[in-house]
Amino acid sequence: MACTELIGARVTPLTKARFRVLAEQEQVSESVLLKRLVGMALHSVNPTEANAQLGAPRRLRGARLTVRLHPDDQLLLIERAAARQMATATYVSVLLRAHLRSLAPLPKAELKALKESLAQLGMLGRNMNQLVRLAHQQGKVPDVDTGLLQSILKACEALHAHTKRLLKANARSWELGYETVSS
Repeated sequence: MACTELIGARVTPLTKARFRVLAEQEQVSESVLLKRLVGMALHSVNPTEANAQLGAPRRLRGARLTVRLHPDDQLLLIERAAARQMATATYVSVLLRAHLRSLAPLPKAELKALKESLAQLGMLGRNMNQLVRLAHQQGKVPDVDTGLLQSILKACEALHAHTKRLLKANARSWELGYETVSS
């Protein structure tokens, strides 16, 4: 059977030096010595018990993942998480999930802005609905000039365009890694 899998462990510099000396004494590489030690450890395990454990599904402990970052990258990460008003680990988790699932999540501040926009649009829609209902009942809309209706229509169009830009900027920011200011 081909040996394709890798086993590794982090040890202290002293342990590493002692292991290297032991490998030299055995006149083998550190890798060969480690492979022998793993083999000896496995011979001491009951094969039936070991095979039963291999067949069992592996349980994830909260799907924790440890990642090493270059110091400059860590500074960028902290900066970008702060810009989104998120904890660094939460930002990484959301960013990774967004990448893996092709999502563009809305952080709390951005979701709040979108909800406010939708609330304003809802108020405008209700006002327009009242005017239309009145026009149907009376055949005309008394005391409403067309300039006001055009202003309301322009406000709705502007809010629609603003919301659309907000969503596009959000999606773009998750691809680029930071928020962009759209004009």
